[in-house]
Amino acid sequence: MEDVFIIVFSNNEFDRSVQGLIGAGRELADSSSSRLGAIIVGPINPGLNAEIAGYADKVVVLAQPELNEYNPETYLSALADVLSRLSSRTVLFANDTYSQELTPRLAFRLKGSATGDAAKVDLVDGSIRVMRQVYGGKAEALFELKRNPAVVWIRSRSFNPAQRLNSSGAIVEMSVQISTDIRTKLVEKQDAAQAEARLEDATVIVSGGRGIGGSEAFVDLQELANEMGAQMGASRAVCDAGWVPPTWQVGQTGKKVSPNLYLAIAISGASQHLAGISEAKVIAAINTDQDAPIFKHCQFGIVEDYKKVLPLLRQRIAELKN
Repeated sequence: MEDVFIIVFSNNEFDRSVQGLIGAGRELADSSSSRLGAIIVGPINPGLNAEIAGYADKVVVLAQPELNEYNPETYLSALADVLSRLSSRTVLFANDTYSQELTPRLAFRLKGSATGDAAKVDLVDGSIRVMRQVYGGKAEALFELKRNPAVVWIRSRSFNPAQRLNSSGAIVEMSVQISTDIRTKLVEKQDAAQAEARLEDATVIVSGGRGIGGSEAFVDLQELANEMGAQMGASRAVCDAGWVPPTWQVGQTGKKVSPNLYLAIAISGASQHLAGISEAKVIAAINTDQDAPIFKHCQFGIVEDYKKVLPLLRQRIAELKN
């Protein structure tokens, strides 16, 4: 029996991203009468291992010293070795940077096929079919991966969390062969200050674009976000300009988010940005350009200078709170 495997990094928390990954794996495994296996890579994390064992039929832990720090070559070598020894039809990753880096390279090593940003994964006539959004969310494309294993990174929030099993799966620690021909090494590591929640998990996001005018203006947006209980986001142009941290970037090459409310301030709405917010339940926009593309995709829009709107918005929020 060919199994479905999810790949989790041990420095992860059991957050919405991991829960969505397990949900995608369980949905695919159940529909194909397969088992769901989880491979956890990195330093031993007993709490995470036990938590995932409550949802997976088996958990394989790769925790050799060489895997204590993420290195794409060592992680790739370890995963290729363990998966070549396991019977796997499908390998699923989440949508973090590590996963996106490893997905195509792992598929090549395993002589399989790969794709990413999957909003749906199905098994049809022995092949994995992946649905993903294209053209900034204006259309959906269906890809068929005929060479197994299919290695896919998913849009985690597109999948519902799985139900906990009645009994926990077995946890097994395995040793793997890791290539000694490692051509890259970690020179320096800097931990960026993190907000209370990951941007991908935020339910409300206040996002600013180049029309804001400069980094100083984001102070006002941050105050608004604090009052709304929202996370801060930004367009690529703003992040490239160094006005805000790159971890704030929303879009095709940034974070793909699905909040209940996405407030876009001075963001024109290029297709690359819209690709990152296509799953937002409600989009509201403030922009001085009435022809800005964002207005074709939002449920609520105000054509005005944001500096005139923000004080009124904050006043109304204060009134509602009181």
